[in-house]
Amino acid sequence: MKLTSALAVAVVSAASMNLPAQSTGDPAEAQAPQTSTISVRSNLVLVPAMVRTKSGAVVYTLTANDFILTDDGVEQPLRMEADAGGEPLALVVLVESGSDGALHLNELHALLPTLEALIGAVKHKVAVVSFDSVPQLEQGFTSKNDDAWNALDRLDAGDKGAAILDALTYSIDMLRKMPPSYRRAIVLISETIDHGSHVNIDDALRAIDDTNTTVYSLAFSSTKADIHKEASKLSSSEPGPEHGCFAHDPNSTESRATQNYDCIAELLPPLRLAKMAAIAATNGLRRNTAETVAKLTGGEYFHEKDVRSMEKSLLTISNHLPNRYVLSFRPRSPQPGFHALQLRLKNYDNLVVESRNGYWVEDDGSPETVKH
Repeated sequence: MKLTSALAVAVVSAASMNLPAQSTGDPAEAQAPQTSTISVRSNLVLVPAMVRTKSGAVVYTLTANDFILTDDGVEQPLRMEADAGGEPLALVVLVESGSDGALHLNELHALLPTLEALIGAVKHKVAVVSFDSVPQLEQGFTSKNDDAWNALDRLDAGDKGAAILDALTYSIDMLRKMPPSYRRAIVLISETIDHGSHVNIDDALRAIDDTNTTVYSLAFSSTKADIHKEASKLSSSEPGPEHGCFAHDPNSTESRATQNYDCIAELLPPLRLAKMAAIAATNGLRRNTAETVAKLTGGEYFHEKDVRSMEKSLLTISNHLPNRYVLSFRPRSPQPGFHALQLRLKNYDNLVVESRNGYWVEDDGSPETVKH
């Protein structure tokens, strides 16, 4: 039984998906040690979290005792990992060059200073991937920021596709090969709705946190035609219910994805909780891929209007990225399938906490192992 610690994008390598990739980076820098495998009993599930006041100010002073974490409704003992702000960073800048993304390529140059600030002064590797109907490696992992920024400047408009899930899968597979000491993050610049991915949406729930990757989404709206036409194409063997808690509330000011997550806490017993959490995630991926992926990984979602709003969002990420709490727990005899995580604060009604929403245990017939 393999704990893939996951949610939101399929565990499919570039080779198995037959996706073309051409590196313009240093081949030596693009390579990294393979992912290690260790016993479930000795492994930790990491839960990055951001705590803010209702006015948006980040709170840094809490301890593990201030949090309550449940795994499929069962409370888990928590510990706080050491400050991760100074750890090395592996970052993929993932840019949609196809479909409506082509309209925003000329704005990327203005974002370079804020991307530089986001990386900061820590040891790092940065890569650039573009995508239309398929992902394309524009710059392999490098410590030379100028090489990455030059790759962004060279991007050309692609075809009419916006295969967000395929591109995320490809990028996560790259990050999986980075040393485990690196924090892993993706900055996704895309429209909201996937159209053109080949990955099955059920498989998509298995992989996004396989490498403890956090996704920060800067998204511009897909056209209404794309929303209605493409969301239905993301196939799933478990369609969400048409009515009940997960049905659309026309009077709500929250997004559909947020409404789905709010439903999760109401669903018991634990097995039903996990099942409905997986359905909520599936529905969210159909309706707003960029937002749902960010929420599932404990990242952040920003709806963008222009280059100025994107600059502001990147500055926000640069402040939050090194200042997140990293909580952890040891899974107790994890059952195969999706596990719903819920993190909340004990005695701070005036604070808001955001964190990853689950992980995946895959039963592949092998001895109990866990990817770390």
